[in-house]
Amino acid sequence: MALKQATKKKKPVKKSTVKKVSSIKVAVKTKASSRIANNKSKIAPYKTKKNEKYMSAAMKRHFIAVLLQWREHLKEEMQKTFDHLKTKGETYADPVDRASQEEEFAFELRTRDRERKLTNKIALSIEKIKQDDYGWCESCGDEIGVKRLEARPTATHCIHCKTLDEIKEKQLSG
Repeated sequence: MALKQATKKKKPVKKSTVKKVSSIKVAVKTKASSRIANNKSKIAPYKTKKNEKYMSAAMKRHFIAVLLQWREHLKEEMQKTFDHLKTKGETYADPVDRASQEEEFAFELRTRDRERKLTNKIALSIEKIKQDDYGWCESCGDEIGVKRLEARPTATHCIHCKTLDEIKEKQLSG
């Protein structure tokens, strides 16, 4: 009888420890997934503190870190492309193989050209942070918003002005 009671007491203890371990694992997983919130960096999204002024010094430091890390990532990708173009610069006898290789190179170069332009926008954003103009809409002067800047750190317009610009562009183009 005493043997049965001892085994009954052990089972609930084991179950509760398993639950604690699994809840800890879940908490660790959610922290890791929130750390990689935007595809540009592994820096956690900025959490505004209560009564914090918009574009405070801490916010500016956060966005400078995001922009610098994004720029470094783009530079690494450009270097990879450069190395790839150097090593894969073989000439094929078969015209189809040569055309495929040239198409692949052209695609990579178009991508890198877009990234080069993005690098310039990143530099402009860093300069705006230094001049205390970052985070404010160029059209209306309102706050762009932390969530929008997390999604697109080089944004220069608030969501309302950007939406209006896109509507106007759609109407003009077709």
